[in-house]
Amino acid sequence: MSVNLQTPIDYLKGVGPQRADLLRSELGIHTYQDLLNLFPNRYLDRTQYYKINQLQRNSAEVQIIGKVVGFQEIAQKRGKRLVAKFQDDTGIMELVWFRSQKWIRDNIKPNVPYVIFGKVNWFNGTFSMPHPEMEVLQEHENNLRSSMQAVYPSTEKLSNKGVTNKVLNKIMQSLFLETNGRFVETLHEPLLDELKLMRKSEALFNIHFPKNQELLAKAEFRLKFEELFYIQLQLILKNLIHKAKIKGFNFDSVGTYFNTFYKNHLPFDLTNAQKRVLKEIRQDLGSNAQMNRLLQGDVGSGKTIVAFMSMLMALDNGFQACLMAPTEILAIQHFQGLGELAAEMDISIKLLTGSSKTKQRKIIHETLENGELQILIGTHALLEDKVKFQNLGLAIIDEQHRFGVAQRSKLWEKNSIPPHILVMTATPIPRTLAMSVYGDLDISVIDELPPGRQAIKTVHRFDKNRLKVMRFMRDEIEKGRQIYVVYPLIQESEKMDYKDLMDGYESIVRDFPQPKYQISIVHGQMKPADKDFEMQRFVKGETQIMVATTVIEVGVNVQNASVMIIESSERFGLSQLHQLRGRVGRGAEQSYCILMTGHKLSQDSKVRLETMTRTSDGFEIAEVDLRLRGPGDIMGTQQSGILNLKIANIIKDKDILQSARFYAKRILSNDPSLVQPEHQAILNTYRALGKYKNIWNYIS
Repeated sequence: MSVNLQTPIDYLKGVGPQRADLLRSELGIHTYQDLLNLFPNRYLDRTQYYKINQLQRNSAEVQIIGKVVGFQEIAQKRGKRLVAKFQDDTGIMELVWFRSQKWIRDNIKPNVPYVIFGKVNWFNGTFSMPHPEMEVLQEHENNLRSSMQAVYPSTEKLSNKGVTNKVLNKIMQSLFLETNGRFVETLHEPLLDELKLMRKSEALFNIHFPKNQELLAKAEFRLKFEELFYIQLQLILKNLIHKAKIKGFNFDSVGTYFNTFYKNHLPFDLTNAQKRVLKEIRQDLGSNAQMNRLLQGDVGSGKTIVAFMSMLMALDNGFQACLMAPTEILAIQHFQGLGELAAEMDISIKLLTGSSKTKQRKIIHETLENGELQILIGTHALLEDKVKFQNLGLAIIDEQHRFGVAQRSKLWEKNSIPPHILVMTATPIPRTLAMSVYGDLDISVIDELPPGRQAIKTVHRFDKNRLKVMRFMRDEIEKGRQIYVVYPLIQESEKMDYKDLMDGYESIVRDFPQPKYQISIVHGQMKPADKDFEMQRFVKGETQIMVATTVIEVGVNVQNASVMIIESSERFGLSQLHQLRGRVGRGAEQSYCILMTGHKLSQDSKVRLETMTRTSDGFEIAEVDLRLRGPGDIMGTQQSGILNLKIANIIKDKDILQSARFYAKRILSNDPSLVQPEHQAILNTYRALGKYKNIWNYIS
């Protein structure tokens, strides 16, 4: 009879109700299945048996075969210790116990071969092993347990209640004995053969009871591949189903608007990357399916012009377009930028934000519904029910991670047929993460900067260099440049941060006195109108220095600002430092980013600062950030389900991830519905996905 892996853990031999409650509360193990997928986090290599004369004076754990040839109790300051003489055919050593001495004396049989395991000490010319693990040699050889012993995740409570690693090992053995170690295969034969993958049952056995390092490595590879393969299969299928089910408007012609702009009004030559991305977008828009594309490009790589030219394709086909940005500042900036691009053309563009006056709103609502208004740019205000388009064909969302899924879907509902969606982000996402988190979107990358841009010079300076930094600021202001000075803002310590900001502002005011110098200040506790007033003074060049918190991270475009000074930069994450640096270097002049810190720096802070001074490649920076912070932190909680992996690690196993995506794509391109008989195992597994949230509840 085959055992059902959904059987509650209480019924497994050696568990019982009390242990079952502990396993549920501490490790989330409810069923046989959950136990099977409790993967070890390390292994004790017990493949080698040492002789006493081979022992070294190091801290390694070793195992030795020998016999106890006598006991001795030795008095010490507190109580006494029990010492046994342990002998093999090469020498003698000591075993020592400081507790449970009566039990040891009653239960350990002299002159019977034992396997002992533990850490060896060297003291007074003799090796000794305190509190060794001991097992009669014959039992050791009969046991299912392998030479390499698995060490399972545990908690203090489990250890205190006697559920030790040894107990977990025993329970795991019971599970394999009860199931005969036979589990359903989840991948199809051709794939197993092509990649020389271990079969499922063999992999599970060797992950829990590996005989040697080689078998363990093969088992790990098989299970990591499987976990990543099914995540990719899900994401790619979601994309295919989306394209098959959700029909989009077919923009079949590239007409007057696009061609006129391209021939007569394009302010600079497009980079090859921009041309490639426009081609990808154009193919989507003419494919009869709804476009769902993510456009990634570093700060200043020219996403805006790609967005504008995509809008022109919508206009050429008689549709309206909109662009939604997360903040009013960014929306205004897009409005001004697109307004300049469209200045020579007869295109109607309007801006809608929370600050728009009632009279303006009324005109926008009317002209949007009757089709006179072609392009609408705005903030969350675009999502209001009153905002009705005549025929919205393309919706562009900037910095999408700042909008929730529900907000995005509101844009869809503006039409009976959903518009094409282009999502833009200036936060480079490492390729591995993009494949896992946005695997259901098509991804375009602008990976080259427009010609003529000078690289921003980035330096790290300690507080003791502050006077030199001030002198440098004065020199830059003399040249007519403007400067940002940014302070951290970490929610939990807002009061402290506010004090830092105000102290910093006061010292800058002392060093740069009026009327010669004018200084703006912007922070989160100001009223929006005041914030906007200060921002505008800086934009117009009325102030030379902008002292701010990270509210300026996204969306201030001041071409004349050439210096970014980031105070306490060790308190910022890498992607935030990179975003802030991107606020300068917008004009033709040489720009600078100065990272100020105290002297005490953690290892992670040193890596972040070294990375920032070494490279300005956003994708490389994102890779380092991913290594330092881990995937969950970078993407925020909304993605943690995908990245809550049991055995794979998308940072260390990116080669396996790429391979898994390649094979998932290949299988689906030949058989999108998985109906071919050879794909039965994959289809069954995929269907079981719907039943269980946890990926490992279905892939055994």
